[in-house]
Amino acid sequence: MKLPTIHTLDSLRAYPDYRYLWAANFCANTAQWLQLLTLGWLVKSLTEDGSNSALLVVGVGGAAALPGIIIGPWGGVLGDRLNRKKLVIFLEIFMVLLALSFALLLWAGFVLVWHVYTFALLAGCCEALKMPIRQALIANTVPFHALSNAYATSVLTIPGTRMIGPFIGGIIVSNVGFFWNFTIEALLYLGVIVALIPMATPYFIKREFVTSFGMSQMFTDMVDGFKYLWKQQRPLTLIYMLSTAPNVVLHPVIFLLPLFTTDVLHRDVDYGGYMMAVNGAGGLLMVFVFSAFGFPKWRGLLCILSALGGAIMILLLSQSLWIVPAFLVLAIFGATQTAFRTTNGVLTQTLTEDQYRVRAMSAYRIGMGMVVFFSLFVGWMAGITSVRSSLVFMGVLGVVISIVFWIFSPSVRNQD
Repeated sequence: MKLPTIHTLDSLRAYPDYRYLWAANFCANTAQWLQLLTLGWLVKSLTEDGSNSALLVVGVGGAAALPGIIIGPWGGVLGDRLNRKKLVIFLEIFMVLLALSFALLLWAGFVLVWHVYTFALLAGCCEALKMPIRQALIANTVPFHALSNAYATSVLTIPGTRMIGPFIGGIIVSNVGFFWNFTIEALLYLGVIVALIPMATPYFIKREFVTSFGMSQMFTDMVDGFKYLWKQQRPLTLIYMLSTAPNVVLHPVIFLLPLFTTDVLHRDVDYGGYMMAVNGAGGLLMVFVFSAFGFPKWRGLLCILSALGGAIMILLLSQSLWIVPAFLVLAIFGATQTAFRTTNGVLTQTLTEDQYRVRAMSAYRIGMGMVVFFSLFVGWMAGITSVRSSLVFMGVLGVVISIVFWIFSPSVRNQD
């Protein structure tokens, strides 16, 4: 019996510019997950025993996602108009300075909750701009026939760094405090810059512009991007709507982990890091399967099933009172989240034209930004009821959304 060929490293071996981008994404995503863990636990330490602690802990994760709603569409226009590489480098320089400044503020002992929220909003603005551009750069560093493999291999950096960043960050916070986490975050952003400087974009398709670049033209470009998605990529637009389940309804479980770890499992911050790491391990395994063996034929159906599977995992997590079943459920949940986002990303990369690619990615980020409002609701609900009750509500709602798309949206179900 002939074993299937494993293709995980094909793009990394074949395209030097893609290797630079992959390294940059590895550093950027490690910094992002380290930041997410640290902000939640920092707010928890600042609001210990406060009546609104649950709301503030969950809300800080949502605050980082909020700029995606407003900044994201404008970032899409900039990413399709300006030099993508230079724009990302500029944003990473800002993040180096921001993270170092916040680390010094922590070292001086002046940090209050509103400082943490300000940092989260500023970092969220940068992330809303640079994440879609970094993803679009994948198509500019590999030829079209390698795009699916390259995107899936790039996604390895997301769950992989979700293992590394929180695992190490939780140990650091538990032993020496929060200062070093933000210092390491700044060094990781510096790593992104170093990796991108030698990178070229040989497969970039230059767009010809017939008008000057002003505010009115930016708005016109933005509207043009939405029209393109709705009229020419309708199934993709519906999949973006389906993403409400994994990205808005279910994603706040990551923000709830500090509360779940202490209130349900009765563990400390180091275990909070382990739980995020286990979540990343499940996602890493799933994306390795995709990058090694390719995607199944019915990619739209895979999106629906992964959203449904994630919702079921949240329901099971609400009933997990011991660390081992919680680890197992979070690993499978990470696999379902990664399955949805990787499949959605590949569909976006392969279906959209390069001149619309960043705007398409940014439109997807708008939906992800809506998580802030649901996070605040979940945080409030956890405060007046319990973490487990909030998880049950999230899981049931995710199941309903997924089943509705399964039954009533054949264009999504049958999308290859």
